[in-house]
Amino acid sequence: MNDMTLIKSQGDHRNLICYRKAELIYDITYHFAYLAFERGNRTIDQMVQAARSGKQNIIEGNADMDTSIEMGIKLINVAKASFKELLADYEDYLRVNGYEQWSSDSDKFIAMRKLGIDSSNQTILDIAKSRSLDIVANMSIILLRQEDYLLHQLLTSLSEQFLDNGGFKERMHRMRIERRGK
Repeated sequence: MNDMTLIKSQGDHRNLICYRKAELIYDITYHFAYLAFERGNRTIDQMVQAARSGKQNIIEGNADMDTSIEMGIKLINVAKASFKELLADYEDYLRVNGYEQWSSDSDKFIAMRKLGIDSSNQTILDIAKSRSLDIVANMSIILLRQEDYLLHQLLTSLSEQFLDNGGFKERMHRMRIERRGK
């Protein structure tokens, strides 16, 4: 191991594409939930909390990876699970209210997928705020699928990093042995 750094900073979570998309998902969900459901409906809290949990667990997982890649992986997976829960809420909203869920080969789906890749968060949020709730739900479903892909890629990368370099205790042990040898 050439790098003799015990604490490895993962950098600012705001630089992660998955975090920026999570922030957008939270913002859209917050506005959607308060428009789609009557005050006092537990679904509002459930959806907003799932979106918040996903976003916050990316922050915490990224910070924990400075010393524990294992904990970071677990928290990123918790974020992924929270977003899966939120995805089901959006799908339920469409189904229960008799709205169409866009098929992956539809023009609307393809256009939104491209928008989700190419556009700024503010642009997408502005569009979402000006559309009907069924369109916003479909937009969110596509963003959540993109987020799921990004988090899967991050987990795969972190798993490889762990397999290549080990965890904090292993790094600490190697560094102590190397220092004793000097």
